Formats: sequence, C-alpha cells, structure tokens
Amino acid sequence: MKQIKHINEIFTLLKKEMKKHERPFVSKSKWEEIINTPFTTLISCILSLRTKDEVTDQASIRLLQNHNTPEKIIKLSKEQIQKMIYPVGFYKTKSKRIKEISKTLIEKYKSQVPEDFNELLKLNGVGRKTANIVMVYGFNKPGFIPVDTHCHRIPNRLGWIKTKNSDETEQELKKILPQKYWDDFNHLFVRFGQKICTPVSPFCSKCPIKKYCKKIGVNRSR
Repeated sequence: MKQIKHINEIFTLLKKEMKKHERPFVSKSKWEEIINTPFTTLISCILSLRTKDEVTDQASIRLLQNHNTPEKIIKLSKEQIQKMIYPVGFYKTKSKRIKEISKTLIEKYKSQVPEDFNELLKLNGVGRKTANIVMVYGFNKPGFIPVDTHCHRIPNRLGWIKTKNSDETEQELKKILPQKYWDDFNHLFVRFGQKICTPVSPFCSKCPIKKYCKKIGVNRSR
C-alpha cells in the first residue's frame, strides 16, 4: 500500500498555520441557540453549497435557531425560508429542497435523519460530500471523509493521488490516508485551500508544507 511521506509533519504544520485563519464567531450566543443535530448539520451543509462561509453562518442562524426540526421547517412557506436564507447561492432552489427533505424525513424516516450513508444519498439534493459531512459532524461516525473541491485539488497538487473527481479522491484517500487523520482532513484542507493553496496562483511563498509539495498543475504562484 502506498504511504504518504511526512504525513505527521504535514498535518502538524497545517494545524499550526490554520489556527491563524480560524473562522471568527459570527455570534457565539446565537450559534449556541442552534442545537447540533444530524438535521441541523444536514440543512447547514445544503445552505453552504456554493456559498461563502460567512453567508452560510448567518443564514443558518436565521433559519435554524427557531426551526431546527423537520416539523418546524415544513410549517414555513418557501417564501419564508427564502427570506431567512437569502443571500446564499441558489436560495430559491435551496428553499424548495429544504422543504422537500423535511417532508421526506417526516413521511419516510419518522422525522429522523437516517444514520445510514446510502439512505442519506436517497434524499433529493444530497450527494456524497453532504452525506459524509452528516455522518462525520452530525452523527460523529468514524470511517468517512467529506471531499469538496479543495479536498480534491490539494492532494492531487501535493502528488498524493492522481484522480479526476471528488468521488475518486474520496476512495483513494481512504486507501492511503491513515484513519487517525480523517476527522481533521476536511475542515483543515478546506481552510488551507481557501486561504493559501488557492485554485489559481496559490500562495506557495507562505505555504507551511511547500517542501513536501510536488506542485502538480501549478503554473503560477505567489
């Protein structure tokens, strides 16, 4: 089995660097009003798709601090949901999807988010990334790796893998990344990809792990 060289050093350096770039609390008191459940995790993840973190945070607080169950969501009109989640990307489509998912959970799953990866994928609009996030952050289940565009791009850029899409990346990482790093991988690499290892012209000059990177596909850097 292929092993990632210097994996412990890489994660140690990334954790140290990313502490400088932690997301500020939008409103700690407001976040504490949102009960952390598989349902609130699922809805927050849907809101986050193609949306900046700070916008997702505010929208999640507005919607979920008082509507944290499928039953409460289903009582809202699509227009009410739209007003609360605006300006997240595709807010009209997401408002419809949130209501559909809530209705499905009530009718088919006794109002509970299914604690099964394949069942999650049956929910309209839920892909592998969202299902993985719900399993990891909603149910605190080991054995799952959420992979978004950053988590796909960076391991390929580092030379760990050679994959064409996020689904392939997820499967390959499960083969070579020691499981003790799985819980940290998503949030660490997402933040790293947003702040330093950007899609175009990454900040290689201030990258804490540049000596371990093969810079595959990097044509220009800062």
